[in-house]
Amino acid sequence: MANMEVPFAIVADIGGTNARFSRVDLSSLQLDKVAVYPCADFPTLAEALQFYREQQGVTAIRHVAIAIACPVTGDLVKMTNFSWQFSISEMKQQLDLAEFIVLNDFTAVAMSLPALTSNELVKVGSGNTQSGKPMAVLGAGTGLGVAHLIPTPAGFIPLPGEGGHVDFTAQTEQEWFIQNFLAKKYGHVSPERLLSGPGLEDLYLAIAAFKGQQVEALNAAQIAGKALDNSCQLCTAVVAQFFASLGGLAGDLALTLSTFGGVFVAGGITPKLLSLIESSEFRSRFEAKGRFKGFNSGIATFVVTAEQPGLTGCAVYLKQHLASSHHGI
Repeated sequence: MANMEVPFAIVADIGGTNARFSRVDLSSLQLDKVAVYPCADFPTLAEALQFYREQQGVTAIRHVAIAIACPVTGDLVKMTNFSWQFSISEMKQQLDLAEFIVLNDFTAVAMSLPALTSNELVKVGSGNTQSGKPMAVLGAGTGLGVAHLIPTPAGFIPLPGEGGHVDFTAQTEQEWFIQNFLAKKYGHVSPERLLSGPGLEDLYLAIAAFKGQQVEALNAAQIAGKALDNSCQLCTAVVAQFFASLGGLAGDLALTLSTFGGVFVAGGITPKLLSLIESSEFRSRFEAKGRFKGFNSGIATFVVTAEQPGLTGCAVYLKQHLASSHHGI
């Protein structure tokens, strides 16, 4: 096996604010030597990676896979929310790497799904998972990420996409109001306009207007905090709407690709609000698909509570890539 020849690799998860690096044992997928650096401390990603290699004494490791928060469609990678940009081929040569793989951050999260353990997942509602069937993952944070994962006999194929930018579909009187409220502000209303940190802030203002309440704007962390300690009815209503809409979209993804392998909710927001998801409409809206209610009822839904799914996903992808290269696939 190729991973016996390459026991260790470096994996990284590069966001708009922080760059997270780790060594990984490719045989066990165990992560160690984790370090987090502010991106602003380095002029380039190459310098951040080289600093990590030297600081951690891992300059001999020449296999690297990174997840990055932007589209990866060719050799030139430009970050969406930060100034770093680089050529994959030039950086591989510059740092004398044997392998340098760059993945979209949600592609990496999708690749982590087969490696997650039961204590890194919280099941919501009924349904079962079937091995060898497609999976879906969605995650609300700064934006809304969506991807699928297809198992094949030769390994897993991640299907990244921009499913957070499809049309939001209103189902209730409150949601029609929210849709009109957001359309006046943005024009097109996508699920990301509700299911993200900025989305929570917009939902707060929209639901206040729907209820005829005058309020000062709150940030996403304040809204979440007040919903969790039940100190603000409006904040509780915002989180309830967030989970209802999240469940509806998760159900759409399940239908689109018959994801009998499960639907997984990742991202920074949902794990923080985990105590409120069971009492929400998340699961009922996931199943509320008319004639296909029975179809979705059989599909399991989970919240991903793993600390570093992006790092794990990079490791899974690299391990699979090395194995397929080794066998000439």
